[in-house]
Amino acid sequence: MAAYSAFTDRQLTELLRTGDRAAYTEIYHRYKRLLYIFAFKRLGDKEEVNDLLHDLFLSIWMKHEEMQLEYALSTYLYNSTRNRIINFVAHKQVSAKYTESFKLYNETEHNTTDHLLRHNELSALIDQEIAALPKKMRQVFELSRKTNYTRKQIAEELGLSEETVKSHMHHAIKILKVRFGPLLVLSILMNI
Repeated sequence: MAAYSAFTDRQLTELLRTGDRAAYTEIYHRYKRLLYIFAFKRLGDKEEVNDLLHDLFLSIWMKHEEMQLEYALSTYLYNSTRNRIINFVAHKQVSAKYTESFKLYNETEHNTTDHLLRHNELSALIDQEIAALPKKMRQVFELSRKTNYTRKQIAEELGLSEETVKSHMHHAIKILKVRFGPLLVLSILMNI
C-alpha cells in the first residue's frame, strides 16, 4: 500500500478504472479529510457531511470503469462534492418548504375543525336558550330570525298586533343579552 502513496492522481485514476481497490483506497485516504473540511464549512453538520462523502466515494467506486477525467482528480472531487452540497441544500430547502406547508395545512385544518366544533356547540347552546323562551316570544323571535319577516308579516302570521311583536322581540333580545352578551346577540340576529 505504501507504493500507492507515491503514485500521482492521474496514475491512481488509471488504476481505479481497471478496478484496483488499493488505488481506490489511496484516493479515499488522500482526499477524504480535505473534502470533509470543505463540505463541513458549507454544511456545518458532521452526519450530513459523512453521508455526503460516503455517497460520493460509493459513486466513484460504482462508476470506476467509466471515469474519464478532463481535469485533475482533485478538481473532479471538489466539483463533485460542491455539486452534492448544492443538491443537498436545495433538497433540504424544498423539504423544509413542504414540511412548513404541511404544518400550516395541519394547523389550518385543526383551526377550521376547532372553529367548526365551537360554532356547532355555540349554535346548539343558542338554540337551547331560544327554545327556553316563552312560546309566543319564541315564535316571534324564530320567525324574525329564520324567515326575515317584517313585524307586520309576523303579526299577521301569528294573529298578534305589531306592538306585541315588537314587545316580544325586545324581551327576547333582552333575555338573550343577559345570557350571552351583546355581541353574541348581534350575531344571532344577523344569523352568523
